[in-house]
Amino acid sequence: MDKYASALALVGRLALAGIFVIFGFTKISGFAGMVAYAASAGVPFPELAIVLAIVIELLGGIMLVIGFKTKWVALAIALFLIPVTYYFHTDFTNPVNMIMLWKNVSIIGGMLVLMAHGAGKYSLDAMLAKKSY
Repeated sequence: MDKYASALALVGRLALAGIFVIFGFTKISGFAGMVAYAASAGVPFPELAIVLAIVIELLGGIMLVIGFKTKWVALAIALFLIPVTYYFHTDFTNPVNMIMLWKNVSIIGGMLVLMAHGAGKYSLDAMLAKKSY
């Protein structure tokens, strides 16, 4: 398994990043609707919250794809998901919300693994570490 570790780390990073890149773009194209949805969920300063979500999701997702500052990005995304989960996925009477809650908990777990182990060999982080003098 060790000989596949670097490739598996890359695939895992891409899988984790995909949801953030996709939904970051979705929030841009549906900005007004997302702001209204955030406001209806009781999110304070919903316009600012959606702008921050777009930045974290798009920029963070892209940074995960290329493996740049991976541990810090993973921390930022894990912390971002805590209020997202609180505001949007704590209606315990709704089975779909329960699925979304556990999806977010699972993603937070993946981010914690990235924080612990980093991006792996196939990343900008690894490339930059080799060039450090």
